[in-house]
Amino acid sequence: MRFAGFLKQSLVDYPGKIAAVLFTRGCNLRCPYCHNGHLLVKPGRTENNDLDLDILLGFLQERAGFLDGVVITGGEPTLNPGLPEACQAIKALGYLVKLDTNGTRYEVLKSLIEGGLVDYVAMDLKAPLEYKDYLEVCGRLSREDFLNIRNSVHLLKEAPIEVEFRTTVVPLYHNADDLLQIGSAIAGAELYTLQQFNPRQTLEPGLRSSRPYRPQELQEMAARLRPLVARVRVVNA
Repeated sequence: MRFAGFLKQSLVDYPGKIAAVLFTRGCNLRCPYCHNGHLLVKPGRTENNDLDLDILLGFLQERAGFLDGVVITGGEPTLNPGLPEACQAIKALGYLVKLDTNGTRYEVLKSLIEGGLVDYVAMDLKAPLEYKDYLEVCGRLSREDFLNIRNSVHLLKEAPIEVEFRTTVVPLYHNADDLLQIGSAIAGAELYTLQQFNPRQTLEPGLRSSRPYRPQELQEMAARLRPLVARVRVVNA
């Protein structure tokens, strides 16, 4: 498996842990507010010098005892057939593994959890869990992928690992009622993160002039969600 890049150390990507972050290439969605547009190109269709897993494992072996975990993000990591083997190799070095996903590959996610290959999953929820709402926000989405998203939500609500649901809150696409609908769909979850929209670098150039919600507005939205979810937090992009 090859990776598009990595951060040697992060204090924010794996809550409560010091972690390295590995970025995969390729995504099946085209969210207009995506800030990782350079990762959307599929593996093998770029001239970039992607990194082999073996090189990254060597780095991780050297940092054992200093780093706690590894975050695998993207793009959408579950599109890569080498993901299970990569998780297994990383865990063999004694690391915790956190996976960031959009939930469109339910069977892959289920297999990773049942195989003990991930310790923490953060799933992005793009919109209320209705196909028309998701399609508007994601740019493109098959009905099969949407069904997988709904199944992934149910899977994660019962999963015996750490789980985080999160939404990047974009004024053009999300209001307080939208977030309440999402909150109702994940009611009983342990953690829901509202992530501030960053207009500086977006897949859709027209969004770069959009004004994000004010921090106080996001905090007010979070307060309305707290009766539904054990913990709601607001973070910067």
